[in-house]
Amino acid sequence: MDVRSQIAMVFHLDKCIGCHTCSIACKNIWTDRKGAEYMWWNNVETKPDTGFPTKWEDQDIYKGGWKKKGDSVDLLSESRVKSMNNLFYNPNLPVIDDYYEPWTYTYNNLFDAKEGNDQPVAEPISLITGEKMNITSGPNWDDDLGGSPDYARKDVNLKNLSKEEQEAMFQLERMVMFYLPRICNHCLNPACVAACPSGAVYKRGEDGVVLINQKKCRAWRKCVTACPYKKTYYNWGNGKSEKCILCYPRLETGQAPACMHTCVGRIRYLGVMLYDADKIEKVASCDEKDLVKSQMDIYLDPFDKDVIKAAKENGVADSTIESAQKSPVYKFVKEWGVALPLHPEFRTVPNLFYVPPLLPAMGAIKDGNYETISDQLWGDAKDTRIPIKYLASLFTAGDTDKILEVLRKLMAVRLHRRDVTVGDIDKTKVKEALSNTGLDADIADAIFKMTSLAKHKERFIIPAAHREEAEEMIENTADTKGNKGFGFLDKPFRGL
Repeated sequence: MDVRSQIAMVFHLDKCIGCHTCSIACKNIWTDRKGAEYMWWNNVETKPDTGFPTKWEDQDIYKGGWKKKGDSVDLLSESRVKSMNNLFYNPNLPVIDDYYEPWTYTYNNLFDAKEGNDQPVAEPISLITGEKMNITSGPNWDDDLGGSPDYARKDVNLKNLSKEEQEAMFQLERMVMFYLPRICNHCLNPACVAACPSGAVYKRGEDGVVLINQKKCRAWRKCVTACPYKKTYYNWGNGKSEKCILCYPRLETGQAPACMHTCVGRIRYLGVMLYDADKIEKVASCDEKDLVKSQMDIYLDPFDKDVIKAAKENGVADSTIESAQKSPVYKFVKEWGVALPLHPEFRTVPNLFYVPPLLPAMGAIKDGNYETISDQLWGDAKDTRIPIKYLASLFTAGDTDKILEVLRKLMAVRLHRRDVTVGDIDKTKVKEALSNTGLDADIADAIFKMTSLAKHKERFIIPAAHREEAEEMIENTADTKGNKGFGFLDKPFRGL
């Protein structure tokens, strides 16, 4: 058992209001400079939608992530060795139009224009070429709109739905939509690390944060292709690849990342998870139907004596183990089982989990049609406005039973709290909902408190930084005999 620590996150989608405060906070700190204008390390997408960059979820186009090959996995694009022979040809690389061409305006024209009969205007000019341009797209170009034929109806996740189900989603304008905030997943099996020919992309030993060494980066951009979430970007100004660094300078001083600290809806949680690195390859290469369960199994119980012993032998600090025991992420993911990974079929074993949206409380489905007036306060979870198949395509590699299990837990919590605060629901139904989902009143109250009433220090459990131990981990990486340390050099990723 090779126990390591990993900073992990949970985003609660029922709480996201789509205000983009997180995106602006990240933009102002990290990407407000030349060459990075088009980058959004944190972005909030409206679903259904094609996302940013366009159709990033379609790996038939971009070839990101891993593919199962027997009992192991290979990069969907090409291995690091193969890419060395093919450095100058990458047909699966997204182009600027897949994101958007950044622009500014000729503001001086508003003040310097000659006197005339018409109001002067500030024309848009490209920040890349400096020439005038026509704006055709931008970040969140179709924000909040639930039925655009150019964006929402081309969502890749709709492919598993019948035409009738798709049309039902768009019958009423803006009736079916939710927000999906995204940052780098800092995966346990990051394809970007395996694909980089220069070895510039690496996974930090002490907390699992994936970074790019700017001195080593040679701008081959294989990491951009390999990342299935398209969270690695190319800076056209300095010729380097860049990505979300999870605000590690803030983490090292005990502060939450900027996007999380500024989140208005308080949808974000951050904490430590302990995991068994010996299982990474097994988890990444399992059958698609077992991907979610296998990933949940890789995370270890921080209260288990054997786990604690193995963690200490492997250099995990006592403060990190204590943080793992208090981690809100562990509660959401392992204890309560209500948070799921985004697109587990990419096989990168991501460490950003989502509590799927339960959507509006009022309403019901009757004969395939949504009704806003119902004789009951809440219907069954399977009658949610947004099709279960759609959510399953996002979070469970198509497993609708797992989605229903999570939604019914969330509904049971809602029923229980309604009974506690208002008391207008049949108590027999409340007890039945709790027992059928493996919950009890105490657990339901704990989920409610963490979701609705958690304070800042409860949502972000950040372990103390141990620079001296981080240096030891780097040194231990080269020691293949001792099998210690947190580095990945002694156990290369498959496909190299």
